[in-house]
Amino acid sequence: MPALQEAIDNYNAAKKEQMPAEVLTTMARTTAELKDTGIENRALGVGDSMPDFSLPNQHGEMRCFADFYKDSTVVLNVYRGGWCPYCNFEMKALAGTLPEIEAAGAKLVGMAPETPGHARDTARRHDIGIEILSDVGNRVSQQLGLVFALAEELRPIYLGAGLDIPAHNGDDTFNLPVPATYIVGPGGVIKAAFVDADYTRRMEPADILAILRGH
Repeated sequence: MPALQEAIDNYNAAKKEQMPAEVLTTMARTTAELKDTGIENRALGVGDSMPDFSLPNQHGEMRCFADFYKDSTVVLNVYRGGWCPYCNFEMKALAGTLPEIEAAGAKLVGMAPETPGHARDTARRHDIGIEILSDVGNRVSQQLGLVFALAEELRPIYLGAGLDIPAHNGDDTFNLPVPATYIVGPGGVIKAAFVDADYTRRMEPADILAILRGH
């Protein structure tokens, strides 16, 4: 299958042709401003322990995260929501890599602030046979150090595109997590982490596999 970055590059090229220049400029500026806050450096990283938490999955069943890493390595993919094109590219790429992830002895778990119903739609739309944890209110992502408020200038742009983030997430905020991929070893210690305030950048599945295989 094509690399995730290839899909992202193709989308970025199309977006550059279709979106007004002022919108692209605003998106680039607000992303740079978020990076300048240092949020990436404050997020949990390699050597840190994952917090203890339980969340409902896309079927409304409560799941304790410690149960996932009790006897296995876990790839935890934190994404913004099924409304985000980049998140969709990432989830599709991870779903395509799932057999190899499992063959390497790991489990793949998703987490987003979207409600269980929206998480279920995301899984169905991309035929993703994994559990997606619903972190409504970004309670866990806050503990991971990933949460930020979408810039005021972007809110009307998102709403104009039909993206009602508060409605999608079931709260009254525009809070989102910085997309992140954590590889968590048995015992809950983070073995690898990819956190980038630029939401267009994601960890390549091939890099995840290389870490899982010890390369």
